[in-house]
Amino acid sequence: MKQLRALQFLCGLILLATPVAFARAQTEGVVIWQVTSFDVTATLPASGATERVLTGRANISARNVGSGIGRTFTVRFNTAAEIKTVTVGDAPATFSKGTDARSKLPLAQINLPADFPPNATLKVTIDYRLPLTGQNTGLAAISPEGSQFLPLSFWYPAPNTPYAARGADYAPVHLTVNAPSGEMVVSTGQQPGGIEGNRLPVGQTFDQKLNAQPFFLTGKWETVEGTGGARGISAYMLTGGGADERRQAEALIALASAARAYFASLLGPAPDAPIRLIAVRRGAGYDMGGTVLLEAAAFRRGKPDATSVLAITEAVAHLWLGGATPIRNEGAGVLREGLVRYLATLFLEKQFGHDAADAERLRERIAYMAIAKRDAPLAQTSPLDATYFTSVADKGAMVWRLVERSLGRDAFINLLRAQLQAAGDNGLTLVALRATLNERGGAPLKTLLDAQLDGPTETDLLVGLPQQRGGEWVSALRNTGSQDVNVRVLATTDAGQTLTTDTTIPAHDFGEARFKTAAKLARVEVDPEKLYPQIDYANDIAPREPGLDEALEEATRVLRGGDYGKAETLARAMLQVAPLMQEARILLARTFLEQNKLADAEREFRAALDDKLPLPATQAWGAFGLAEIAQRKGQTSEALKLYNEAVRADGGTPPTIAARTARLKADPTPPVDEAVKQFMTQLDQAIHGGHKADLDQLVVPGELISFTKAFITLQPDVWQTRVLRTDSLGGDRIAADVTITAKLEGRDKTETGVYILTRVGNQLRLAEIPILEEH
Repeated sequence: MKQLRALQFLCGLILLATPVAFARAQTEGVVIWQVTSFDVTATLPASGATERVLTGRANISARNVGSGIGRTFTVRFNTAAEIKTVTVGDAPATFSKGTDARSKLPLAQINLPADFPPNATLKVTIDYRLPLTGQNTGLAAISPEGSQFLPLSFWYPAPNTPYAARGADYAPVHLTVNAPSGEMVVSTGQQPGGIEGNRLPVGQTFDQKLNAQPFFLTGKWETVEGTGGARGISAYMLTGGGADERRQAEALIALASAARAYFASLLGPAPDAPIRLIAVRRGAGYDMGGTVLLEAAAFRRGKPDATSVLAITEAVAHLWLGGATPIRNEGAGVLREGLVRYLATLFLEKQFGHDAADAERLRERIAYMAIAKRDAPLAQTSPLDATYFTSVADKGAMVWRLVERSLGRDAFINLLRAQLQAAGDNGLTLVALRATLNERGGAPLKTLLDAQLDGPTETDLLVGLPQQRGGEWVSALRNTGSQDVNVRVLATTDAGQTLTTDTTIPAHDFGEARFKTAAKLARVEVDPEKLYPQIDYANDIAPREPGLDEALEEATRVLRGGDYGKAETLARAMLQVAPLMQEARILLARTFLEQNKLADAEREFRAALDDKLPLPATQAWGAFGLAEIAQRKGQTSEALKLYNEAVRADGGTPPTIAARTARLKADPTPPVDEAVKQFMTQLDQAIHGGHKADLDQLVVPGELISFTKAFITLQPDVWQTRVLRTDSLGGDRIAADVTITAKLEGRDKTETGVYILTRVGNQLRLAEIPILEEH
């Protein structure tokens, strides 16, 4: 009995204490740290150093924007980083290590020497060391050719990562990079003092007043500066470029200038920040604070390509969205990526015409089709989701286009401009923008946004074969989604005449499209503008055609298999559904080439190349196709010139292999550098010997680690490399077409490939193997 009474008394104490503890938790509130500035110093190893180590000092200023009292400050960082010391203000601080449950990154919880109430600010200084022991990547690299550290390598400590619900930290950045002598540093923001003559200071500093993240690259570039209306825009070409590269740089600068002027007309005066277009060998597509990384081949192609143009345009738009106005909290990707892509497409339409914008929307739709059935709700998705980047950018752009249709373009842009200007340091959030849109657009727009942002894609619009009823034709429609859709339906008669009608298809219901015509309808398509994100676009057309992604894959397979007639039929069918699909036009041209229909092939190749915004692959295949035609006509000199253009376009592995192989056959005396031949003899000996030290002496540090490791584990009986051709790539780089005869584990094999060599000091070293195929 005494034990029972004691237990009852203890339970009573617990019940009495629980409201007190809950009340205390409510009183203390939540601590939220918002970074107000980054001040980072990075020191790279000197030339010739054996260790690849970045030494860093990060000064992070932050404000407590929550409602609780801050007693700790937690940062996340690279898994290989080693934190040496931490100070808060001027006082040394202790910290404990752990692992972030969401990102799985290491974290350090710093114990603050005092309480920091709401709105208080602090400054934390962290000294750390980041060794790189694995393969260099586009995110983190230390190499004799240059170093590169982008935010997603987590090379500097920060409270939040992109995987956090609030998103990553963006703030003004002061960055100093101590680089090896002779290396140029590139980042974002103003560069006080710049470069004096040809002398590069050891410590190169950048000040970015806009919201950004710290990043940098080092290397050797030649710069082209914009003038007049393009002042403040620079292009950085890899060293060794000629007049053609310079002209292309000027064209890309002019494009960036036009984009800056266009967005200023939409969103207000351009933020005061330089725009830099940087040629890189890896990491292309990244942009931050006006600096955008482009494929080095973007400066070698015959005209600006669609991929590079979109990257530059989005980088310029980010000066407003994310730069001048920070974008914060959950759903930020729908604004930072999706809204920016929508705006970029408006610029493409203005600069290059309606077809160019529609072609970009087609590519976005094809990319989205691959993940439509498994994407997460836009307002909740994060980079932890495999579908994130395609979803927020491509589906996001579609959603903002639906908003434009609901409000009207001018009204939507005016509302967006006002929101950006009113956001201030608090930033623009998806929640706030939705609230304003709901107020302006009313219940219909709210219903649309709720369906498109808060749930996965479930809409599928279907259309049935047209049936004649009296003096009209009728097609059944179906909507599997949870919201009504207002769509246009397009019909084509057997004589090629087009008719349209507008209709509403209720949610989870059926509808009809009626066409008052006596002419026979051959084809009907629902939502021809493809405004609505869907899980399947193939059934938008009756008679049904295969989905474009499936059709392209099948046509490519059939072409490789030698059934050129069937491949031609499939390519024509794709172009009927999507006349702006460059991949289909190139494939059609290739089928003509294989059938020796040279006039038809030349027409289609030239039509593809004449596109105002050709893809890199289009430029490569187009040049290759015209080279093949010239070669068959006995115009070898012209053919070799065009093969070289196809190689320089770097439009992907298939056209590059095709052009390199054909060039070797067409040129009876290809140039071969004797120094490269001698190097290959050394490499063959080292591969046959299998000693790590010998291999390491011939390969750029941090490159081709798996390649060299394979020969340390298992040495071949035979490994002989023959150099077929060499080409200077500018600067210290050389490309070598090679063929390899090998015997490994008793099996004979022959490989062809491309080796990229670079000079480190006075010695050639292997830097890349972009192509290696076994026959």
